[in-house]
Amino acid sequence: MRYADSLPEALYSADSVRAMDRYLIDERGIDGFDLMQAAARAGFRQLRKHWPSPKSVLVLCGAGNNGGDGYLIAANAQRVGIFVECVAVAPSGKLTGDALKALEVAKAEGVPVTEISDLPKDGLHAKLAASDVVVDAMLGTGVTGAPRTPFSEAIHAVNQAQRAVMAVDLPSGLNATTGAGEGDVVHAELTVTFIGAKTGLYTGLGPAVCGHVVYESLATEAQMQGCQEQAAAQLNVWSDCKAWFPVRPLNAHKGDFGRVLVVAGERGFGGAAIMAAEAASRSGAGLVSLATRPEHVTPALVRCPNVMVHGVIHGSELAPLIEQADVVVCGPGIGKSAWGQQMLQQVIDSAKPRVLDADALNLMATRVAVPVSNHVLTPHPGEAARLLGCSVAEIEADRLAATAKIQRIWGGVVLLKGAGTIVATDSEVPVVIAGGNPGMATGGMGDILSGILGAFIGQLGDIRNATIAAASAHLAAANRATERLGYMGLVPTDVIESLPFVLKETEVNGLRNDREEE
Repeated sequence: MRYADSLPEALYSADSVRAMDRYLIDERGIDGFDLMQAAARAGFRQLRKHWPSPKSVLVLCGAGNNGGDGYLIAANAQRVGIFVECVAVAPSGKLTGDALKALEVAKAEGVPVTEISDLPKDGLHAKLAASDVVVDAMLGTGVTGAPRTPFSEAIHAVNQAQRAVMAVDLPSGLNATTGAGEGDVVHAELTVTFIGAKTGLYTGLGPAVCGHVVYESLATEAQMQGCQEQAAAQLNVWSDCKAWFPVRPLNAHKGDFGRVLVVAGERGFGGAAIMAAEAASRSGAGLVSLATRPEHVTPALVRCPNVMVHGVIHGSELAPLIEQADVVVCGPGIGKSAWGQQMLQQVIDSAKPRVLDADALNLMATRVAVPVSNHVLTPHPGEAARLLGCSVAEIEADRLAATAKIQRIWGGVVLLKGAGTIVATDSEVPVVIAGGNPGMATGGMGDILSGILGAFIGQLGDIRNATIAAASAHLAAANRATERLGYMGLVPTDVIESLPFVLKETEVNGLRNDREEE
């Protein structure tokens, strides 16, 4: 998923965006049809920006304001000489209010409007095949659940046609609040969203189906000042985090940037331990130690001679290593045997800030929850499901709600991995990390994230900010690696190699800044 240069800071639920729309109309006196016209102009402008010279445009229209936007986009296209036609997926005879007015404007401009029920069996497929750009204006934010006939058939036909698609406000079939899709969902190349950016566009299925997301406020920011609607989440990217890192003074020493201990690597899983430790080392930590099975010591030293590696057989051997650390990362490849349980218990018994990942989370899921404030849990959807005793489908049905529930039960900071990673605490607005990268769908990427996170906690102290920054840097490094290597061949060590370049972009190195000023 690609994003516009200017990202919204706040994300809202579908209910909140509809309330914002009502506020503009009822409290600020803005005519609803004027807002619809503004949305149509913005949508058409973005259509022409992304496809400058379409010869033909097909607009699929629903019954509500989303459909009204579609009819007015068609009217705009007709005015500039683009061949355009509309298919009324919802019967045009059922339109009322501003949507009906929009239909009348489109017809007055000469836009052909065909009822989907009047098309022959393959009529919609033929119209789609003949179109350069398809505009999806079928289902808006008020629709939940799986699309029903004829919308489900129309959505399926659009996806089969594989044409360029612009979604109006959101792809039809996508839940604007959760990012879930209970049935068919339009796969768009461009999504233009209005008034308030919706959470569902940026997490869950959203990143996979929205394409390039453009947020259009319709110049309503000033009028929205008195609106009391609260954001459901905050959107974040790596560039938002650079101010959190202090400039490194020229007389800095290794003790200034955190002592990280990685506890990882049961027999057969030494790679997870080594990658987590190397990622911490590449993320600015002053000192990195690794406690692992003795047989992994030599391979770890060969790969990472800068890491202090300790072979540990019994949990009692871990206590003095924890005592020397500022932050502990526990879980990558520790397994669920007695060894892993001993390692985790020692970490939990300490008062040190800690990152719990992978098998540490699977072990935690078997225990009685004891909420604490100084840990970060980093589950993927499967681990999240085990922590909550539910299915992965239930997690993905509402990722924001699932993250919040884990946080309420276990405390601290919770990071739910996946496209549109979510970071939640008990008192602040959740954060969604903008973007997705299919190259990251491979084993070991979570081990890299846990190492970065341990290093950032050691440097920043604030575990929430460190978690947001780590998830953002992890994605930025993966994006940088894919620019060179593509998605299919990406492996976790490629991301580690990109980390120094991502960190360099933050310009937090005092020595480099001084030289640039000369």
